[in-house]
Amino acid sequence: MRDIEIRGDMVRLGQLLKLSGVVDSGGEAKAALGEGLVTVNGEPEERRGRQLHDGDVVAFEDEILRIVAAN
Repeated sequence: MRDIEIRGDMVRLGQLLKLSGVVDSGGEAKAALGEGLVTVNGEPEERRGRQLHDGDVVAFEDEILRIVAAN
């Protein structure tokens, strides 16, 4: 599991996938989400705009990302 630190209280799922380097572009993020390859807290998620907060866990392929709010 890899911690991804965010500024502020939330980040959108599409942004997180790009920020973490899991995908290279918004189009790639959209395709992965549309194919049901991404889960948030264990549940399949298709919305790029899904808001993620401190403690949320995102899984895509062999990557597991945990959101950590910066102090």
